[in-house]
This record gives sequence, C-alpha cells and structure tokens, in this order.
Amino acid sequence: CGHCKQLAPIYDQLAEKYKDNADIVIAKMDSTANELENIKISSFPTIKYFRKDDNKVIDYNLDRTLDDFVKFLDANGEVADAAPAEESEEEEEAA
Repeated sequence: CGHCKQLAPIYDQLAEKYKDNADIVIAKMDSTANELENIKISSFPTIKYFRKDDNKVIDYNLDRTLDDFVKFLDANGEVADAAPAEESEEEEEAA
C-alpha cells in the first residue's frame, strides 16, 4: 500500500540504528501473507511492539517519524500515547 511504501525508508533507518542492539529487532511482515490469529490488524500499516521481557504487545500510536519511533523503542514502549494492544485469546486464558 502507499502508506507502507512511504514508511519503508524510515523502517530502513530504524533498522540501521538498532542493528547492533540484540534487544531490538525491526521486522516487516505482510499480514495478508501470514496468519496472525491473536493479533488484531485494523489498518495498514499496523505497527506493533512485542516487548522482549514480558511478551506484552503494544500498539504504536505515535507519529510515524524516525524520532518518535526511537523515543518509543528507547522507552521500551512506555510512552504516554502508546496504547496496550487488546488482549489476545492466549493472554485472556492466562488471566
């Protein structure tokens, strides 16, 4: 989609910035070609942050700029405008 293509250079810059950080992986995924049973996709591109330490999924809702992505990642997804993703069926069953 056009929005995805527009975001591609920023993804590339983000991946370059974090390439030596073992705790952060920048990944692109085509949800139309992959089954995502427990992940809600509401629009394209949908940006999700899967935290390493607790497997929490956080929806990215900030501006789609390199600076905001960096702030979000450096804060481990703990940014005022970041919204926790809806609980997946697995998380609901565990509760």
